[in-house]
Amino acid sequence: MSKLRAAVIGVGYLGNYHAQKYAALDSVELVGVVDSDSARAAEVASSCNCAALSDYRELIGKVDAVSVVVPTQHHYQVARDFLSNGVHVLIEKPITVTIEQADELIGLADRGKLVFQVGHLERFNPVLMAVESVLIEPLFVESVRIAPFKPRGTDVNVVLDLMIHDIEIIQHLVKSPVARIDAIGAPVFTTEEDIANARIAFENGCVANVTASRISLKSERKMRIFQRDAYLTLDFQNKKVLVAKKGEGELLPGIPNVQVKEQELGLSDPLLLEISSFVEAILTGKQPHVSGRDGRMALETALKINESLNRILK
Repeated sequence: MSKLRAAVIGVGYLGNYHAQKYAALDSVELVGVVDSDSARAAEVASSCNCAALSDYRELIGKVDAVSVVVPTQHHYQVARDFLSNGVHVLIEKPITVTIEQADELIGLADRGKLVFQVGHLERFNPVLMAVESVLIEPLFVESVRIAPFKPRGTDVNVVLDLMIHDIEIIQHLVKSPVARIDAIGAPVFTTEEDIANARIAFENGCVANVTASRISLKSERKMRIFQRDAYLTLDFQNKKVLVAKKGEGELLPGIPNVQVKEQELGLSDPLLLEISSFVEAILTGKQPHVSGRDGRMALETALKINESLNRILK
């Protein structure tokens, strides 16, 4: 079988890693990388032994699949041009700026029978993959995702930059429509919200309390999940899992016997897993692990959170 011809559109910080992963896969030929900064494109192309381009449209007809890693406001245009021409697309999160744009891209992919995957990278974190079989019916979820300030990603607010990771995970686990959202946030270092908290109530009764900040002095990515007879702590950053489950009998009269299991998952490469999954979906005809509809659902909730935000500073 001939190799899948791939390219990366936008090779800034994250796009560079996309290019490296494609170049490392035996089933893929990395045809080229594209960036508006021609020097940057040339630098990444040289390290990955492929062509450097400044206009992504030159690749139409020459590639089978692309990663779209450009600023969010350009996602729709770039992805639309490729999907309209029969090219499979892996697009970074958030999927688009608006729900209407997301719907059009999903429709194009459906009509063309193309793989349209959204880059919600935490779905490939071994921490989540290790506990999905244990998570039966979450009743309460608390997530915290904080990071030091970086100029990268500030084309959107913290909800669309960081919180959307946890929104997508929580909706994937809860599997129930959103009933109500209350949120608060504030711009601190940028003109958009840099810190936000949202309380999301689902129709099945589950409630999620979600906090995200990009102005912290440390990094932390944790989620605590409570369900009947069990409590889980997921540390996405340090790749650790704690599962506390109600066991048989009582430790003392009236005190349940709680069994605690801690696990360290070790090193992994979620981006390689994500791109390998994208390639596999194309080659086998399987549904992508994180579909366009998954990305749309996360965007819809994120936009509702933005509507609910109380902008205490302007």
